[in-house]
Amino acid sequence: MEQDRKILIDSPQEELLPEHVGSENYTPDLSEYPMHELKTLLAWSAPGRPFEKKSKEYFLNILIIMLLIEVILFLFSQYVLMALVMALVFLVYALNTVAPHDFHYKVTSEGLMVEDHFFLWQELYDFYFKTQYGSTVLVVGTKAWYPGELTLVLGSLHQGQVRDVLLHFLPYREYVKPTFLEKSATWMEKNFPLEHSV
Repeated sequence: MEQDRKILIDSPQEELLPEHVGSENYTPDLSEYPMHELKTLLAWSAPGRPFEKKSKEYFLNILIIMLLIEVILFLFSQYVLMALVMALVFLVYALNTVAPHDFHYKVTSEGLMVEDHFFLWQELYDFYFKTQYGSTVLVVGTKAWYPGELTLVLGSLHQGQVRDVLLHFLPYREYVKPTFLEKSATWMEKNFPLEHSV
């Protein structure tokens, strides 16, 4: 027994490997190893973000509020803040006038794909649904601090269909407590609307 062990220890390593391993053209035969097959479970196209066209009244009210804030900041010589307010108003204008282009979304057996960005299930935390501007939105939390949440517009896809597929991979949150900022935005929108709904 001891003699057999000595033979194994003394034998050179290359004798235990196939003779082709050292050559440059060697490719291992992977047919004996089980491979995970990537399956597409759901695929759809929808706008990249919820969008609702705003009226002229909305932009006029934003312009008036901006001018009032600019006058106050000018009186206190806060020129950097004046530029910041103007930049934010321009951003709001751009987001509410330019419609988003369609994104391609895909749910696979390995993870979630948004355009050319792929997120593994191990990188994702949970999911829930919300309604924004009349569109149903799937929100998927990420374990990493950035991006924090993925927002996917479902378009014509049914919410139940998506939920049934995602439940195999992620926990589902039926209720999500709104944050302080969300509560404040809802209160402002309700009490001081920038446009009258038709």
